[in-house]
Amino acid sequence: MLNCSYNLGMRHLNAYIPEYPVGTATDIAGMIAGFVPIARAVIGVRNLKIITFGPRPQDFFACNAPIKGLYELGVEVEENSELDLLVSFKAHAGDSRIPAICGEIAAEMGEGKYYPDLSVKLAQFELTLLDWAEAHKGSKQYVAFADKCWPAFPSEFGFVPCYVNSRLASRGIPVACEVDIYGALSEYIGICVTQDAVTLLDINNSVPQTQYSKEIAGKFNYQLTDTFMGFHCGNTPSCKMCADRTVKYQLIQHRCLEPEGSTPDFTRGTLEGDIADSPITFYRLQCDSEGALRAYIAEGEILPVKTRSFGGIGIFAIPEMGRFYRHVLIGKRYPHHGAVAFAHCGKTLFEVFKFLGISDIGYNQPKTLPYPSENPFA
Repeated sequence: MLNCSYNLGMRHLNAYIPEYPVGTATDIAGMIAGFVPIARAVIGVRNLKIITFGPRPQDFFACNAPIKGLYELGVEVEENSELDLLVSFKAHAGDSRIPAICGEIAAEMGEGKYYPDLSVKLAQFELTLLDWAEAHKGSKQYVAFADKCWPAFPSEFGFVPCYVNSRLASRGIPVACEVDIYGALSEYIGICVTQDAVTLLDINNSVPQTQYSKEIAGKFNYQLTDTFMGFHCGNTPSCKMCADRTVKYQLIQHRCLEPEGSTPDFTRGTLEGDIADSPITFYRLQCDSEGALRAYIAEGEILPVKTRSFGGIGIFAIPEMGRFYRHVLIGKRYPHHGAVAFAHCGKTLFEVFKFLGISDIGYNQPKTLPYPSENPFA
């Protein structure tokens, strides 16, 4: 191994070396098996194209980052306008495949949990994205999307795209909200690692003290500052949500875009409900304003506690989240979106990021290991 690593360095070759790369045949076979998801993610990234539609809204300037980092990773990117997407959507009106997808929606959601009159538009949009991916992936094998979904989208398309985004994510094609390119990339890496559905959520707000005291304290071994609400309008795959999930309307967009007191119309299309309790890994790969790639990883869980809120939402708990939030997420200027894998896969993600050349990988450090920026007198 010493001579192997020496020769790799002489030839400037990057290779994966386990933490302790010595053992019996059985030991080494286990190390090879552990390398499979790492290899799958690295190969996947090198064969990925991210397709975007529209710029970030000016009044919601977040998740913007230089695309230079994508090219460094071998990811191709294609940027389009919302008008391109609208033209293609209209061209799919009356597509013969629409009824079959409407049937899938009905079967997935169940009676009374979706809008039958809206299904045709949602199916039309789903086909638009799938056909665009096939026609535009070029030399790459895989595609992820990062789309602008507001404020113009609902009124012009006639719906919000959240539920369609969730359906594609469940098939291994993440569609990141709000043109979050690195959010889409992060989701895609999680899909490669876990071979399961992932989601993208806002690190939205703290859990109310009254709710924590009544439903979490004494039942789960977490402080209030370890908990937070992970939220988005409705992009989480239905397979990761509680049984009461329903296709509904986007509450905030309804307030902003439709007449006060009116029945929701073109703001329908979100997937509402609590996200089911599960082990999770919260993570993100990001390019900072200087063009440097960095990442964070934190393992935790979604608690079996009702949120009593709207959108696709869950109560998350991550050990030492308060310190991690301040000294990694805020301290290193990460945006509000984080990718969520529904498993503890931090070990594999760490190796993937390291193999991709990411030297700055933050994590939720225990109290015994202060952050460099942490005030020792606090």
